[in-house]
Amino acid sequence: MKRKGSALCAVIGAMVVALGLFLMARMDAALPGVLIGVGSGALGMGLSGVFSALVAKKHPDVARQAAIEEQDERNIAVNNRAKARAYDMMVYVFGALMVAFALMNADLAVILMLVGAYLLVVACCVGFTVHYHKTM
Repeated sequence: MKRKGSALCAVIGAMVVALGLFLMARMDAALPGVLIGVGSGALGMGLSGVFSALVAKKHPDVARQAAIEEQDERNIAVNNRAKARAYDMMVYVFGALMVAFALMNADLAVILMLVGAYLLVVACCVGFTVHYHKTM
């Protein structure tokens, strides 16, 4: 089933890329570029899923070893620690970016969207912290 979902994702991604290329010839806007970017991401993700499923079917021992490594407690702890460090870094980078946009007199809408995204991420962090303190 995973291969079918990945194949569907690849087909939809290819169609979105084709639509973006078609619109690029017809209009002068940002939408075709966004469609090409999103479609390329979906196409790549779908194809990687298809190829991974094919390799797993051909070499089940490699697939089993990959599944074991993916669920290994040490690897999960390493990934969680890396995410935590990236979040800590992101808070400072977003803050500096907001200040830079404000000093460059960027559109207020752009600054407010960036501030909204920043506050959403921080609010999620606070919410998850409260949730984990209650459950753990």
